[in-house]
Amino acid sequence: MPEGSEVAMFAGGCFWCTEADFDKVPGVLATTSGYTGGKTANPTYSEVSSHTTGHAEAVQVIFDPSQVSYRQLVDYFWRTIDPTVKDGQFCDVGTPYRTVIFATSAQQLQTAQASLAELEKSKPFAEPIVTELVMADDFYPAEAEHQNYHQTNPVRYDFYRKGCGRDARLLLLWGSEAKP
Repeated sequence: MPEGSEVAMFAGGCFWCTEADFDKVPGVLATTSGYTGGKTANPTYSEVSSHTTGHAEAVQVIFDPSQVSYRQLVDYFWRTIDPTVKDGQFCDVGTPYRTVIFATSAQQLQTAQASLAELEKSKPFAEPIVTELVMADDFYPAEAEHQNYHQTNPVRYDFYRKGCGRDARLLLLWGSEAKP
């Protein structure tokens, strides 16, 4: 990890999409798709997608805090998800696709809580926000074929993202603030 960099973790449904979204952010140095928040050590994609491990598909984000703050990443994350849906995002359903901010420090947790409070105060949705804010657990990188999927399989990735209606839903929810 580069000197002076920090780690953040977000679960926003399919990790292919979450990774692609964070790769667009200036100051993000690296992203890794993986699994966290469950009870099984070193889970596989097959195990996680069977809904038996308790893990969420998540992305570990390495960032340079002199270029982008953790708060900016959290505020960006909100606009890449539908925070009103429990246990799923867009066409993916089940606990592996829940939305979670996994804080890697008490300060990150406080920052995420402040961002959530500000978002809730603005009442942007009719439904309540159900995204979890928790302390990070062990993070297990996903298999190689899932890393940088948007770059290594751009046609399949675009078909998946559009087919799930992710960007259309984000635009409906967030309007011009959406980050598809």
